[in-house]
Amino acid sequence: MIRLYLFAEGQTEQTFADNILTPHLARYNVFLEKIILIAHARRKGKVHRGGGRKYEPMRDDILRFIKQEKGANVFFTTMIDLYAIAPEFPGLNESEKLRQNPIQRVEFLEKAFADDIDDRRFVPYIQFHEYEAYLFADPNCFNKHYGNCSEKVKILKNIVDSYETPELINDGIETAPSKRIISQFPTYEKGKVADGSQLAELIGLETIRNKCPHFNSWLLQLESLTL
Repeated sequence: MIRLYLFAEGQTEQTFADNILTPHLARYNVFLEKIILIAHARRKGKVHRGGGRKYEPMRDDILRFIKQEKGANVFFTTMIDLYAIAPEFPGLNESEKLRQNPIQRVEFLEKAFADDIDDRRFVPYIQFHEYEAYLFADPNCFNKHYGNCSEKVKILKNIVDSYETPELINDGIETAPSKRIISQFPTYEKGKVADGSQLAELIGLETIRNKCPHFNSWLLQLESLTL
């Protein structure tokens, strides 16, 4: 039996992992032990979690869990965004030369992250930009969830059709996947923690992984974890 700790960017990813990834991975005898919000600060011995764009507190927190859990059957992974990643993230400056090839860039950063943590049980995953890209795998989910919004769904379909994969959707602060969704569905902004997971469930994990190859590669790694 494999035990897995997942360090999540925010509550939306945390809920997605709990509701969708946990039961899926259990079929492969990989059990999500804890889904932990990433640390962004540590003051007076207390860890502050969620949000934040600081690398050192996140790194120190991951290393603390790794030190506590020495078993060969315990693994650690992340679900963090490339979008607005910490400026001191390892390899970030060097990765600029790969900006025109986002696939190579994110793989380069994941390797730099793994090298910095330096534990074979650590499986880093950096999302292309942010979680909401997965919801573009099938924009029809918005019609099922919110109802009577075919014109808005058509706009989202036109957006994703112009990209090789939903994972690559991102043009800037106001055109990131979440911003594009909120522009059509303003209620998503306040309800994203619950809605984000429910929309993903409507799409289905298989569709998401078929449309999002980097996400699929990560999931394949988790499914194949062994002692």
